[in-house]
Amino acid sequence: MSAATASQAGGPAVVAEARTEALFLDFDGTLVEIAETPDGTAVPATLVALLGRLQVAFDGAVAIVTGRTVADIDGFLAPLKMVVAGVHGGALRLGADDAVTRLAEPIADNVFERVTRVVRAVPGVLVEHKGTSIAVHWRAVPTASAYLEAELRHALAEVQAEADLILTRGRRVFEIVPRRVSKGAAIAAIAELPAFHGRRPIMIGDDVSDESAFEAAEHLGGIALRVAGEHFTDEIADFRGPAQVRAWLAALVERTTP
Repeated sequence: MSAATASQAGGPAVVAEARTEALFLDFDGTLVEIAETPDGTAVPATLVALLGRLQVAFDGAVAIVTGRTVADIDGFLAPLKMVVAGVHGGALRLGADDAVTRLAEPIADNVFERVTRVVRAVPGVLVEHKGTSIAVHWRAVPTASAYLEAELRHALAEVQAEADLILTRGRRVFEIVPRRVSKGAAIAAIAELPAFHGRRPIMIGDDVSDESAFEAAEHLGGIALRVAGEHFTDEIADFRGPAQVRAWLAALVERTTP
């Protein structure tokens, strides 16, 4: 069965076919609202059941593609386990019972220490070492953005000879990641799994790091759907926010379940 969505779920005018398409879903800002701190994320009570139903409807061709660690996603979605590309594509779990595979070496402690020294100068900024990435959250101190970006770029320049890292900007966060890691590369890898192979990918995301995932989905003949926020304005976004994404997905699963 197909699912027409625009008028019924308040989302984009897309017709999705569960038997021939695959869903790739960002987490923060797409499925759940952006929180003030990483630990403050609130997962709607209906989300786990919704994702479980989508997995059944799409014969397992549903993946989370996120900047979070795989362990974070497991914690938020317990007891559900999904195919997950974590840490912006730096880690993959290709099956519910599979081990997590790192696609890049962990960022060295000396880099983290250098970043921590920068962050200490700005009270209210949070730093996370996620193994293959480092996140610097400045949502609580928006005026510090320019200072942090300049200092972090300087810090990376100092260690560039030993670590090929780049600084990316997200929704009130800077991410330090290996240059060759991306959500787009992760989607290309997942698309080769039996459950996903040959299906048209639909990628939904809200942030800068999702741009490579959008490109990968479109390269595979799929589509990119954008969620409004600091990165995408209402004028170019397909969804106003995570609540509308969840409603669209709920309408989709209702119309794809016999």
